[in-house]
Amino acid sequence: MKFLPLLMSIFFFILGLNLWGQVPFLGSTNVTGNLTVTMIMAVIVFIIVNINGNSHYWTHIFWMPGVPTFVKPLLSVVEFMSLFIKPLTLMLRLAGNISAGHIAILSFIGLIFIFGNSGESFGGGLIGTAMAVPLTLFMMAIELIVAFVQAFVFTLLTASYIGAATEEHHH
Repeated sequence: MKFLPLLMSIFFFILGLNLWGQVPFLGSTNVTGNLTVTMIMAVIVFIIVNINGNSHYWTHIFWMPGVPTFVKPLLSVVEFMSLFIKPLTLMLRLAGNISAGHIAILSFIGLIFIFGNSGESFGGGLIGTAMAVPLTLFMMAIELIVAFVQAFVFTLLTASYIGAATEEHHH
């Protein structure tokens, strides 16, 4: 409950930006496909998770109980690297998935120019348009689903990272 306002803010922020990017001629800005925006969000998650991590969380990262002593230095390095890899994957997953849909839409629109020989062939341009319009509309429908899924996935992973950092140790 303590982190619910943060999680809801993250979800609706990402969802709002994703949906605004789907509005033709008004939106069409790929904000969550920009690595800078997703990096700032990942840094915020990184700070929140590590500030709120309890002693069990930090003990698990730097000196795992129940692990042979000769393995602990190697595992400590791997666990320390995972502190930075988690936000990096959050950042890249969101930006990559949102950008991929926009790139596919632009590729379908490019069919008009490919088949039309950049304006030389009117018939080819009509064929390209006949192919591009349904494919683009289909891809935009898929993008609506992706907008919700990516907001949910980013929020869900953030909640799991916070949960892992704040859970109480069970014997």
